[in-house]
Amino acid sequence: MSNDQSRSNWYQEFIAKNLTVIGYNAWNGYINSDRGAVICSTNSPTVSVAGEIFNCYFVARANLNAFLNVWLGVPDTTMLQRHFTNQHILEAVDTYNPETEAVLLLESGSQVTFFYLKNLPISPPTCYQTICQQGREFPSSSTPLKKEES
Repeated sequence: MSNDQSRSNWYQEFIAKNLTVIGYNAWNGYINSDRGAVICSTNSPTVSVAGEIFNCYFVARANLNAFLNVWLGVPDTTMLQRHFTNQHILEAVDTYNPETEAVLLLESGSQVTFFYLKNLPISPPTCYQTICQQGREFPSSSTPLKKEES
């Protein structure tokens, strides 16, 4: 298998396994600040009982151009798909449908890959609802449980 094909399979597997988290961040960012892009970084993962945890956050469109200029301007960082520029990414953010699509930038090592996620098997609003529901059903130990009054 070629290196490009192996990398492509890795990306597809990563997105498939983490689609709910990506969709949650896309919708949460959209409802709180309008359009933008989800940024995931596998550079500093931590391992927990639930598996590997990676950084994932949302950058609003209003801040995205400056963010990209700084992030992709670092000498060691390269855009894996060289034909995509900041302008292509900004155009995707300006035109994607937040209810059914997401814009993702995935950082792995010193490489960044741009994904315009369309035809998702689960919509960003549904991802958001799923994670919010899980949070209500399984609160973390750091969140105090409310006592029911008798």
